[in-house]
Amino acid sequence: MTPRPTALITGASRGIGAAVAAALAPTHHLLLGGRDVEALKAAAATFPSATPWPVELTDSEAVAEAAAAIDRLDVLVHSAGVAKLGSLAETPVEVWRTTLEVNVVAVAELTRLLLPALRAAAGQVVLINSGAGLRANPNWGAYAASKFALRAFADVLRAEEPQLRVTTVYPGRTATDMQRAVRESEGGEYRPDDYLTPESVAQAVTFALLAPPDAHVQDVNVRSRSH
Repeated sequence: MTPRPTALITGASRGIGAAVAAALAPTHHLLLGGRDVEALKAAAATFPSATPWPVELTDSEAVAEAAAAIDRLDVLVHSAGVAKLGSLAETPVEVWRTTLEVNVVAVAELTRLLLPALRAAAGQVVLINSGAGLRANPNWGAYAASKFALRAFADVLRAEEPQLRVTTVYPGRTATDMQRAVRESEGGEYRPDDYLTPESVAQAVTFALLAPPDAHVQDVNVRSRSH
Protein backbone atom coordinates (compact mmCIF):
# COMPACT_ATOMS: atom_id res chain seq x y z
CA MET A 1 0.00 0.00 0.00
CA THR A 2 1.31 3.44 -0.93
CA PRO A 3 1.89 5.52 2.20
CA ARG A 4 -0.15 8.66 2.66
CA PRO A 5 1.57 11.92 1.81
CA THR A 6 2.43 13.92 4.92
CA ALA A 7 1.17 17.44 5.62
CA LEU A 8 2.34 19.67 8.47
CA ILE A 9 -0.15 22.39 9.37
CA THR A 10 0.69 25.12 11.85
CA GLY A 11 -2.12 26.72 13.81
CA ALA A 12 -4.04 23.47 13.38
CA SER A 13 -6.04 23.59 16.60
CA ARG A 14 -8.56 26.19 15.44
CA GLY A 15 -9.75 28.49 12.67
CA ILE A 16 -8.36 28.12 9.16
CA GLY A 17 -5.65 25.69 10.27
CA ALA A 18 -8.21 23.31 11.75
CA ALA A 19 -10.33 23.53 8.61
CA VAL A 20 -7.32 22.77 6.40
CA ALA A 21 -6.52 19.76 8.57
CA ALA A 22 -10.08 18.45 8.20
CA ALA A 23 -9.95 18.97 4.43
CA LEU A 24 -6.67 17.06 4.07
CA ALA A 25 -7.46 14.32 6.59
CA PRO A 26 -9.01 11.87 4.09
CA THR A 27 -5.88 11.80 1.93
CA HIS A 28 -2.90 12.81 4.10
CA HIS A 29 -1.10 11.89 7.27
CA LEU A 30 -1.30 15.05 9.33
CA LEU A 31 1.20 16.66 11.66
CA LEU A 32 -0.94 19.04 13.68
CA GLY A 33 1.10 22.04 14.79
CA GLY A 34 0.10 24.35 17.62
CA ARG A 35 0.59 25.24 21.28
CA ASP A 36 -2.56 23.71 22.83
CA VAL A 37 -1.47 20.12 23.37
CA GLU A 38 -4.85 18.85 24.53
CA ALA A 39 -6.67 20.46 21.61
CA LEU A 40 -4.18 18.91 19.17
CA LYS A 41 -4.61 15.48 20.76
CA ALA A 42 -8.38 15.77 20.56
CA ALA A 43 -8.22 16.80 16.92
CA ALA A 44 -5.77 14.03 16.02
CA ALA A 45 -8.12 11.45 17.53
CA THR A 46 -10.84 12.42 15.04
CA PHE A 47 -8.73 11.96 11.90
CA PRO A 48 -7.77 8.70 10.13
CA SER A 49 -4.03 9.44 10.39
CA ALA A 50 -2.71 12.32 12.47
CA THR A 51 -0.06 13.13 15.04
CA PRO A 52 0.06 16.17 17.34
CA TRP A 53 3.09 18.37 16.67
CA PRO A 54 3.05 20.78 19.65
CA VAL A 55 5.80 23.35 19.21
CA GLU A 56 6.16 26.99 20.20
CA LEU A 57 7.12 28.43 16.81
CA THR A 58 9.09 31.33 18.30
CA ASP A 59 11.34 28.92 20.24
CA SER A 60 14.01 28.28 17.63
CA GLU A 61 15.64 25.42 19.54
CA ALA A 62 12.35 23.58 20.02
CA VAL A 63 11.44 24.09 16.37
CA ALA A 64 14.81 22.77 15.22
CA GLU A 65 14.47 19.69 17.40
CA ALA A 66 10.94 18.94 16.18
CA ALA A 67 11.81 19.57 12.52
CA ALA A 68 14.86 17.29 12.69
CA ALA A 69 12.56 14.28 13.03
CA ILE A 70 10.92 14.96 9.64
CA ASP A 71 12.88 13.58 6.70
CA ARG A 72 10.19 13.83 4.03
CA LEU A 73 7.32 16.31 3.81
CA ASP A 74 4.82 16.66 1.00
CA VAL A 75 2.89 19.68 2.24
CA LEU A 76 3.70 22.52 4.65
CA VAL A 77 0.82 24.86 5.48
CA HIS A 78 1.67 27.99 7.45
CA SER A 79 -1.59 29.01 9.14
CA ALA A 80 -0.45 30.21 12.56
CA GLY A 81 -0.41 33.96 13.04
CA VAL A 82 -1.24 36.89 15.29
CA ALA A 83 -2.97 40.22 14.71
CA LYS A 84 -3.06 43.27 16.96
CA LEU A 85 -4.55 46.47 15.59
CA GLY A 86 -3.70 50.06 16.40
CA SER A 87 -2.51 53.29 14.84
CA LEU A 88 1.19 53.67 14.19
CA ALA A 89 1.32 56.29 16.95
CA GLU A 90 -0.18 53.80 19.42
CA THR A 91 1.70 50.64 18.38
CA PRO A 92 4.63 49.96 20.73
CA VAL A 93 7.80 48.19 19.71
CA GLU A 94 6.72 45.00 21.50
CA VAL A 95 3.75 44.61 19.13
CA TRP A 96 5.96 45.09 16.08
CA ARG A 97 8.47 42.54 17.35
CA THR A 98 5.88 39.93 18.30
CA THR A 99 3.93 40.32 15.06
CA LEU A 100 6.98 40.02 12.85
CA GLU A 101 8.44 37.20 14.96
CA VAL A 102 5.31 35.05 14.69
CA ASN A 103 4.05 35.98 11.23
CA VAL A 104 7.35 36.17 9.37
CA VAL A 105 10.48 35.01 11.24
CA ALA A 106 8.90 31.79 12.53
CA VAL A 107 7.58 31.00 9.04
CA ALA A 108 10.97 31.59 7.45
CA GLU A 109 12.85 29.52 10.02
CA LEU A 110 10.47 26.55 9.98
CA THR A 111 10.54 26.52 6.19
CA ARG A 112 14.33 26.70 6.17
CA LEU A 113 14.65 23.78 8.55
CA LEU A 114 12.21 21.69 6.53
CA LEU A 115 13.65 22.42 3.08
CA PRO A 116 15.53 19.10 2.89
CA ALA A 117 12.32 17.20 3.68
CA LEU A 118 10.31 19.28 1.21
CA ARG A 119 12.93 18.83 -1.51
CA ALA A 120 12.90 15.06 -0.96
CA ALA A 121 9.19 15.01 -1.76
CA ALA A 122 9.18 17.81 -4.36
CA GLY A 123 6.62 19.20 -1.97
CA GLN A 124 4.39 22.24 -1.67
CA VAL A 125 4.42 25.18 0.74
CA VAL A 126 1.16 27.04 1.36
CA LEU A 127 1.19 30.36 3.17
CA ILE A 128 -2.08 31.68 4.59
CA ASN A 129 -1.66 35.39 4.05
CA SER A 130 -4.44 38.01 4.20
CA GLY A 131 -6.07 40.77 2.23
CA ALA A 132 -3.81 42.94 4.38
CA GLY A 133 -0.89 41.43 2.46
CA LEU A 134 -2.19 43.13 -0.68
CA ARG A 135 -3.40 46.44 0.72
CA ALA A 136 -2.49 48.23 3.95
CA ASN A 137 -5.22 50.15 5.75
CA PRO A 138 -5.12 52.53 8.73
CA ASN A 139 -4.66 50.80 12.11
CA TRP A 140 -3.29 47.65 10.45
CA GLY A 141 0.35 48.77 10.25
CA ALA A 142 2.22 45.98 12.04
CA TYR A 143 -0.03 43.20 10.74
CA ALA A 144 -0.01 44.46 7.15
CA ALA A 145 3.76 44.89 7.23
CA SER A 146 4.13 41.28 8.35
CA LYS A 147 1.84 40.04 5.59
CA PHE A 148 3.60 42.12 2.91
CA ALA A 149 6.84 40.54 4.14
CA LEU A 150 5.25 37.10 3.96
CA ARG A 151 4.30 37.74 0.34
CA ALA A 152 7.91 38.70 -0.44
CA PHE A 153 9.14 35.58 1.33
CA ALA A 154 6.87 33.40 -0.83
CA ASP A 155 8.11 35.08 -4.02
CA VAL A 156 11.75 34.52 -3.09
CA LEU A 157 11.15 30.92 -1.97
CA ARG A 158 9.41 30.19 -5.27
CA ALA A 159 12.34 31.58 -7.24
CA GLU A 160 15.05 29.90 -5.17
CA GLU A 161 13.41 26.48 -4.88
CA PRO A 162 11.93 25.79 -8.33
CA GLN A 163 11.36 22.11 -7.53
CA LEU A 164 8.80 23.13 -4.91
CA ARG A 165 5.36 24.59 -5.48
CA VAL A 166 4.71 27.68 -3.36
CA THR A 167 1.19 29.03 -2.97
CA THR A 168 0.02 32.13 -1.15
CA VAL A 169 -3.66 32.28 -0.18
CA TYR A 170 -5.12 35.71 0.52
CA PRO A 171 -8.40 35.26 2.41
CA GLY A 172 -10.75 38.10 3.12
CA ARG A 173 -12.33 38.40 6.55
CA THR A 174 -12.97 34.90 7.86
CA ALA A 175 -15.20 33.73 10.70
CA THR A 176 -12.54 32.80 13.26
CA ASP A 177 -11.60 33.66 16.83
CA MET A 178 -9.00 36.05 15.41
CA GLN A 179 -11.69 37.87 13.46
CA ARG A 180 -13.83 38.11 16.58
CA ALA A 181 -10.92 39.81 18.37
CA VAL A 182 -10.31 42.10 15.39
CA ARG A 183 -13.93 43.25 15.32
CA GLU A 184 -13.79 43.89 19.05
CA SER A 185 -10.68 46.00 18.54
CA GLU A 186 -12.42 47.88 15.74
CA GLY A 187 -15.45 48.48 17.94
CA GLY A 188 -17.71 46.65 15.52
CA GLU A 189 -20.09 43.73 15.73
CA TYR A 190 -18.85 40.23 14.93
CA ARG A 191 -21.32 38.68 12.47
CA PRO A 192 -19.97 35.32 11.24
CA ASP A 193 -22.46 35.13 8.36
CA ASP A 194 -20.83 38.22 6.83
CA TYR A 195 -17.48 36.49 6.45
CA LEU A 196 -15.87 33.57 4.69
CA THR A 197 -16.00 30.29 6.55
CA PRO A 198 -12.68 28.62 7.41
CA GLU A 199 -13.87 25.69 5.32
CA SER A 200 -14.09 27.90 2.23
CA VAL A 201 -10.49 29.01 2.73
CA ALA A 202 -9.49 25.37 3.22
CA GLN A 203 -11.07 24.54 -0.14
CA ALA A 204 -8.86 27.17 -1.75
CA VAL A 205 -5.86 25.44 -0.21
CA THR A 206 -6.91 22.02 -1.50
CA PHE A 207 -7.55 23.53 -4.94
CA ALA A 208 -3.90 24.55 -5.09
CA LEU A 209 -2.67 21.24 -3.70
CA LEU A 210 -4.73 19.19 -6.17
CA ALA A 211 -3.50 21.06 -9.24
CA PRO A 212 -1.94 18.67 -11.79
CA PRO A 213 1.84 18.23 -11.60
CA ASP A 214 2.42 20.54 -14.56
CA ALA A 215 0.46 23.37 -12.89
CA HIS A 216 1.68 25.74 -10.20
CA VAL A 217 -1.03 27.75 -8.47
CA GLN A 218 0.99 30.63 -7.07
CA ASP A 219 -1.63 33.04 -5.65
CA VAL A 220 -5.25 32.56 -4.60
CA ASN A 221 -7.35 35.57 -3.62
CA VAL A 222 -10.57 34.59 -1.81
CA ARG A 223 -13.30 37.02 -0.80
CA SER A 224 -16.75 36.67 0.71
CA ARG A 225 -19.54 37.22 -1.81
CA SER A 226 -21.13 39.68 0.63
CA HIS A 227 -18.06 41.97 0.64
